[in-house]
Amino acid sequence: MNDTKDMITEENQYGSMDLLKVPLIINLTFWVAKIITTALGETFSDFIFFNDAIGQHAAILIGLLSFAIILMIQFRTRKYTPWVYWLCVTSVSVFGTMLADFMNKDLGIPLYASTLIFALTQTAVFIAWYKTEHTLSIHSINTGRKEIFYWLTVLCTFGLGTAAGDFTADTLGLGTLLSTGIFLVLIAVPLVGYKFFGMNSIFAFWFAYTMTRPLGASFGDWLAVPAPYGDGLQLGTGIVSLGFGILMVIAVAYIDRQHRKENRLPEKAAA
Repeated sequence: MNDTKDMITEENQYGSMDLLKVPLIINLTFWVAKIITTALGETFSDFIFFNDAIGQHAAILIGLLSFAIILMIQFRTRKYTPWVYWLCVTSVSVFGTMLADFMNKDLGIPLYASTLIFALTQTAVFIAWYKTEHTLSIHSINTGRKEIFYWLTVLCTFGLGTAAGDFTADTLGLGTLLSTGIFLVLIAVPLVGYKFFGMNSIFAFWFAYTMTRPLGASFGDWLAVPAPYGDGLQLGTGIVSLGFGILMVIAVAYIDRQHRKENRLPEKAAA
């Protein structure tokens, strides 16, 4: 939801885009990949978290450890690397889902309460980020401190989205398919607002980014959650996770190819 003019303005304000640790171009491919990660994170998290052979406590520790290792790799990269970045997003998706489920299933926190907790936490991160860096733009993620704020925000969006999706589907009794439809409408709000009504591009981005989580999670649950808990196709979390995993590899391979092609253009122009 950022055009070329936005990027040029932000490059002048925040420095070279070559130092960015996150995607520079936010296009349809980005949003498709993001929604796939949310669905994959939901179904794969459920596959592990509700696996009696593993146990919920062991599952969340595995999720935390995997997230920490992949995040460390992401922090050690010197610039945006598609395979590392999207693997990190996927690991956040899995762990964020587990965290929300742990709060509800193990700690007994109602879904409305966990939704509110994650919403307040995300708001607090935004406030701290803005007060510290004076912007919430993803085109400013070129220092370690900004990257910490970025990934804290991403983690909160995944936890919030999981709780919100489960709240609408279960607590409100709307079911996973209707919840998917609701969040599909909500994710169109920032697109329409930005294109036609002058909505702030940064606000529009983070609104849409947050909505991708309950959208993908609700759709993933509709496809995967088995009987007697599911209200959709009930294909099973394992097979659906595999399917979304394949789609994710294809999407990131395409993104990586485009990223390499874009990086070669300036070199040819200089030659």
